[in-house]
Amino acid sequence: MSFESELRQGRFTVGECEKCHKTSWPPSEFCSNCFGNLKYRPVKEPGILLECSSKDGTIFGIVKFEDSIKIIGTINGNVEQKPGQMMRVASCDFDKSPKFTFTKS
Repeated sequence: MSFESELRQGRFTVGECEKCHKTSWPPSEFCSNCFGNLKYRPVKEPGILLECSSKDGTIFGIVKFEDSIKIIGTINGNVEQKPGQMMRVASCDFDKSPKFTFTKS
């Protein structure tokens, strides 16, 4: 199991070290703290919208999960988005790079 393979299955996961239990972000093959093996677990939701903007009718945002995991993606809906709103992952995928879509929680 890897970050990319989980995204291809529509699951947003994060590596957690089996030895020191530190969350490993950005994705890696081993723990950046102690070089231990990682096990992948679902990211805890909701996240917090940090920033947002729009271009050509598409809304983009940066959402922070678990106090340290920052992800950029598109935001569903045409309602006004404001930093501080709670967001969930509506969908995710991996096709040459990660792709995320968020929705208001």
